[in-house]
Amino acid sequence: MQNNKTTSELRQAVMALRPYFLRAAWFSLCASLLVLAPSGYMLEVYGRVVDSRSHLTLAMLTLLVLAAYCLMEVLEWARAEIMCRAGQELDRKLRNRVFGAMFASGLRRMPGASAQPLTDFRIIREFLYSPPLLALMEAPVSLVFLALMFAISPVLGWSAVAGSVAQVLVGWLNEKNTQPPLVAANRCSMAAQHYVQGCLRNAQVIESMGMLRNVRRRWMGKQREFLELQALASDRAGAYQALTKFLQLAMGSLLLGLGAWLLLNNRLNGGAGMMIVGSILGGRVLAPLVQLVTQWRLVIHARDAWDRLESLLGAIAPKPDKMALPPPKGLVQVESLVAGPPGGGPAILKNVAFSLAPGEVLAVAGPSASGKTTLARLMVGLWPAASGKVRLDGADMHTWDKSELGPHIGYLAQDVELLEGTVAENIARFGEVRPAKVKAAALAVDLHAFIMGLPLGYDSPVGREGGMLSGGQRQRIGLARALYGEPVLVVLDEPNSSLDEAGDAALASAILDLKSRGTTFVVMTHRTSVLAVADKLLVLSDGVMQAFGPRDEVLAALNKASAQAAAQARHTQGAAVAEAA
Repeated sequence: MQNNKTTSELRQAVMALRPYFLRAAWFSLCASLLVLAPSGYMLEVYGRVVDSRSHLTLAMLTLLVLAAYCLMEVLEWARAEIMCRAGQELDRKLRNRVFGAMFASGLRRMPGASAQPLTDFRIIREFLYSPPLLALMEAPVSLVFLALMFAISPVLGWSAVAGSVAQVLVGWLNEKNTQPPLVAANRCSMAAQHYVQGCLRNAQVIESMGMLRNVRRRWMGKQREFLELQALASDRAGAYQALTKFLQLAMGSLLLGLGAWLLLNNRLNGGAGMMIVGSILGGRVLAPLVQLVTQWRLVIHARDAWDRLESLLGAIAPKPDKMALPPPKGLVQVESLVAGPPGGGPAILKNVAFSLAPGEVLAVAGPSASGKTTLARLMVGLWPAASGKVRLDGADMHTWDKSELGPHIGYLAQDVELLEGTVAENIARFGEVRPAKVKAAALAVDLHAFIMGLPLGYDSPVGREGGMLSGGQRQRIGLARALYGEPVLVVLDEPNSSLDEAGDAALASAILDLKSRGTTFVVMTHRTSVLAVADKLLVLSDGVMQAFGPRDEVLAALNKASAQAAAQARHTQGAAVAEAA
């Protein structure tokens, strides 16, 4: 039931633009009727001016037709402006929703998650004032013209219908023959683009190991496939567009010739002038169809963008409004946690449970692939749990509104990502930059002196993805960002992996400082330097808790178990030697 509701969300937003469509349709009706002005001018000149030889009549008729031209252009401009405003209204209604759904798809690691939804939304928005849609608005007027042709002669009317059917057939053939290679070309284009983006992220590795030639060869293969498919689709579309123009031109001449034949046989109503009027009206009947066929690629792009965007909005429901919660104090409760990556897969964490009082520091240790990073993501509410909960002051971390909770949380991922902007903007989380708080966070991780040594200080750009900084510098800025604003819960995933001894000491000092003010810390680490400031220790192995409790007790138990294992190994080895002897 919910899926039906969400899949119609985009349609409902477009249907809400009905007043814009109605106004634009009325303007289209008036502007399209004014297309008859040249025919009327021609008939009046032949019927009045030529017979009366009146210069005044010619001048007045000319002024009237020029006024009609001006009015027609004003109406068409107003129609385009109305539909442009409709696009802006659609953007205002859905831009936040589309951006949120795109971001959520990335968090959930959904297949094909990328920035494509923003491009799709732009295509749909721009289609509202594109030539194909404006041509559709002129279709009702084409029916009026068709009725006039039947009034002149049923033979002319049916001939125009036959021409329209031929145009529709050409459009259908165009769709049938160009759609498959065009879809495949778009798919190859996106694959090539994603491949290039991945190469740019790993440019240093590619350059250092001489991989550029092989990488370029592979990209050229993807690009060549895209160009071949695009050329095939373009060739077919061009052929059908040429056929469409031929039909339009041929119909004008054929209708004129048919009108003359009807006149010779006394079967044309209205006299000799009607054969010219019939030819002009026949061209106007076909004009919207010709516009649609020649611009069919825009229609296909808009349709595909609509399908993709509607599918995304259907898969990711909008977040419901929730009652605001009071600021958290830092009480953490992990209840029988079982979790794996979003979208399915084997469980990584298995029945993990513990609790932390405000101001406690927990160090989480374990070998690689033991589940430390997964636990960190669940601790800040990024991933959902298969069963169990992570609670902060009793509230579920995953369902808590992140815009409300975010200022109270600090998080440093294992792979530090900085956004393009200044050092100060990154530390301040791209919110309002408060110099005192930014400086305090930088001082906490011993980063202030380095920043002041930069050419622009805190206003120095970090470059794309922090590319202008070293790994250790990026990690320290990420740490400062996590500690910015004195959060009540800070989760750090391998925070000292790129730090030197001075960085380790600064990190330990920052943890103790914020701990004294009630901040709860969860630190995933494989280095022993953090253990000195930890209150509790959690040991994970293959996603299972091996030990948890006060740091000294857990360390003592681990040392005792290690000594017993070593003794057992020596005993086993001695027994084996004795048996061999």
